Amino acid sequence: MTDLLEYILSHEDAFRKNRLPSLYSDFALQKDTNPDGYAVNVAAWEKALTNAARTGHVTSNKVSSKKRDHLVLIADENLLHMLESPEWGRPVALASVFDEAIQKRHMVPLEVYKSNNFSLSTSRWRVLDPGLLSPWNVMNWSLRQLKGLVVGTDNGSGKIRTQTLVLVDNLKEAAKQVLHVQGSQKASSLDRIYSKERFTNTFNAVLGDDTELSDHDIQALLIYLSRDIKAISYDGKTIKFHTGNDKFPVTPEDTTIAHMRDLISNLTEQTSRLEQKINELNANAKKALANKNRISALSAIKNKKIAEHNLNQRANTLHQLEEVFNKIEQSADQIEIVRVMQASTGVLRSLHAQMGGIETVEDVVENLREEMSKVDEVGNIINEAGPVIDEGEIDDELEALETKELREKEEAEAKATRQRLEQLESHEQAAQEAPARLAEEPKAAETMEDVDSELAKSIGQLSTMSLNDSKASEREEKLETKEPVPAE
Repeated sequence: MTDLLEYILSHEDAFRKNRLPSLYSDFALQKDTNPDGYAVNVAAWEKALTNAARTGHVTSNKVSSKKRDHLVLIADENLLHMLESPEWGRPVALASVFDEAIQKRHMVPLEVYKSNNFSLSTSRWRVLDPGLLSPWNVMNWSLRQLKGLVVGTDNGSGKIRTQTLVLVDNLKEAAKQVLHVQGSQKASSLDRIYSKERFTNTFNAVLGDDTELSDHDIQALLIYLSRDIKAISYDGKTIKFHTGNDKFPVTPEDTTIAHMRDLISNLTEQTSRLEQKINELNANAKKALANKNRISALSAIKNKKIAEHNLNQRANTLHQLEEVFNKIEQSADQIEIVRVMQASTGVLRSLHAQMGGIETVEDVVENLREEMSKVDEVGNIINEAGPVIDEGEIDDELEALETKELREKEEAEAKATRQRLEQLESHEQAAQEAPARLAEEPKAAETMEDVDSELAKSIGQLSTMSLNDSKASEREEKLETKEPVPAE
């Protein structure tokens, strides 16, 4: 069992053991008699091949073990061989699967996709320029006028013609990942410029680190990014990613910058290899001396000197190129700054035009001040229209309120004084009755101290109440005669 078939059987739910007889049968005959079963089988094969290609499990003799087709599918006898089952043989109706996928634009012949007249955004197939295709492809991809569809097989033959099909879903996913990787980098304007070689080295593993995109994949991906979604400008050699409204075509300056970046990258790799070589030659020379092999030691030292000379030259060249590139990058940033400043100037000019100039603003402010002063004048007039209040009456009313409050307070104090006087009389009566109670009680000596204490307490309260009563009496007399009452 091949790697492709093993992957499909282990990852696709539609390829259960009880479904394999139907999937490997000639279900193309069921298109009219059992359209639902036909559609299910077609969808299962299309999904399985698309997912297998996306993960790099569709191998080909034309690509290396690391570089595989992810965005395109080569439909040929080799594909049938990789899908051959020991029990059920080859899938008989696979040609119909490709026909349906092409008609639905889930798959597109690569030669058709590369045509300038083709676009994924159109809803129908268009007649292609036969000069763009070989005679064999023109015969294979003739237009079916009744349905407006391009077909890739002979009707009813069940044979697969060798063809390279672009897998549209995988193509869109790869483009999405490329834009995500590029957008996540805080890059300057020069970092958006790539040569085709550098673009390939940077984004060939966007669908997985285990495999790399093939040359057909890169070709289809660049066409999709530039033509179908207009995310880049591409002239066949240089790629420039767009940002916002910046969709300028590739310029000669962009091509020069891309070449300079490639040269800097190559020189960096060369210096790294030379440094490694120098270390190895130095180690070989030490080892030869340890073995008393003078000739090998001299040869290693001589080669080391040559490598050091080459390293020095490349390091100087690399330094000069990096200095020039930094200046170019600085100049490009300055251009961006000037461009933004020009745009800002236009915005300010437009806003000032909307305001009408400084004189208009001054007139608006002056008019605003006049209207605000009118508001103050209206408020003053409204206040003047209110009732006139005599200030003398207000003072008399305030004095009457104060007198009333003072009288209520004095009445409360007089009431408290009367209560204290009543308490005083009760204490005096108790003091007078105390000797008689002592005479009658047998334990007079023991209670004598309590009587003295109670008598002393009553006398103290009497004196305090007498003082307060005298002050209260004076206050009442002065209140009755309306004399001012001094503060205590």
